[in-house]
Amino acid sequence: MLVKANTKTFSLFYMRKTPIDKILIDPLSRFINKSTTGGVVLFLSAVVALILANSPLKDAYHHFWQHEFALSFDTFVVSNNLHHWVNDGLMAIFFFVVGLELKREMIAGELSRPKNAILPLMAALGGMIFPAAIYLIFNHDSAAVGGWGIPMATDIAFALGILYLLGDRVPVSLKVFLTALAIADDLGAVLVIALFYTSDIDTTSLIVGAVFLIVLLAANRLGVRAPVFYGIIGIGGLWIAFLFSGVHATIAGVLAAFTIPADSKVRDKIYVEKMNSLIDEYDKLETRIKRLKTPQQQHVLEQVRIYSKAALTPLQRLEHSMHSLVSFFVMPVFALANAGVTFSGDFWANITSNVSVGIICGLVIGKFIGVVGFTKLMVKLKIASLPSDLTWKHIYGVAFLAGIGFTMSLFITELAFKTNAAEFILEAKMGVFAASTIGGLIGYFLLKNIKPKA
Repeated sequence: MLVKANTKTFSLFYMRKTPIDKILIDPLSRFINKSTTGGVVLFLSAVVALILANSPLKDAYHHFWQHEFALSFDTFVVSNNLHHWVNDGLMAIFFFVVGLELKREMIAGELSRPKNAILPLMAALGGMIFPAAIYLIFNHDSAAVGGWGIPMATDIAFALGILYLLGDRVPVSLKVFLTALAIADDLGAVLVIALFYTSDIDTTSLIVGAVFLIVLLAANRLGVRAPVFYGIIGIGGLWIAFLFSGVHATIAGVLAAFTIPADSKVRDKIYVEKMNSLIDEYDKLETRIKRLKTPQQQHVLEQVRIYSKAALTPLQRLEHSMHSLVSFFVMPVFALANAGVTFSGDFWANITSNVSVGIICGLVIGKFIGVVGFTKLMVKLKIASLPSDLTWKHIYGVAFLAGIGFTMSLFITELAFKTNAAEFILEAKMGVFAASTIGGLIGYFLLKNIKPKA
């Protein structure tokens, strides 16, 4: 136990509940912390965007995202429309959290143990290669060839949201497998964006960005642990430098995340000893003055706060604190800005175009072939083995869920096709919506109907 147990020890179980806690705070907290909530909010945002884009308000909707917004200081000016700020700015926050998750998984998660990581890693690799190849079969000789990266992505929020909707119907090891697969897929998407979806490189800006990155790495080694420092240097230096470098600015988010310290300032043993000492000290102090704490009690409680904060790693503190921001602001705003496709009278022509069909076949068929094929290959070669509570039907279901591209696929669509390729963007987004719906439904019902192993 971390602290001594006695009847006077403070416990959350005995917290006094106010009416506002019972009516608003607790229900809202339960809603936010549910594993499916992020996916639900993201889905609703996409639906709202689609409704607005196909309503009498469609012109106002599209015009809204074209409003210019600028950041300036003296002669330094960064100006873009809201749509670009969402995709280059807000999505950098999303990729920062992705980077935090990747680092955590590589240090102490599913990607830290080669024996456990090899299966989802190879499944993710297969799930990127085959969709891209299938897309190129349909579009290798067209101007839309650059869209090959669109069907490679998996939307971790939607895929895991659907899996968690099934509750106890699916084994925990399957959730772990899909999580590791989706995180590895995110890493692949980051590399694809960095290597293939960049504009002309500005060497000077890239060098400046590298200098800021070195400063962040040095700060980590020197023991700087204040998140505000990494925020100022990461955003004010690294992100802005990448914004002008030609390498997509969201990559700065991932690089900055990897510089965040992943060790605690206070070792567990020392923390336990200090907490026990502080609890004993607090227990011996005189009681509070009416409803207020005494200065001595305040001092002890402040020490508890300081040591508890120091016992957590900055990496985990940031990941935890930013989860709600990303799930309930960044991703919904991204969906509102990018999911609003206005369907024209040529709906059938658009959905059956080479771009759309290539994406649908890539996400639904390519993902399935790649994930299942590479998983079976690893098992066949005895390089890895399926967890004992999984069957191949579970892998089939997850392979279809991996075909939910949505957020990442829409993001790469904007990178692959510039504004002068509006027709390709429309066709691609329609393909992403169709494929994500098909993959999600097949995966859900396939997993729902699997009987638990005896």
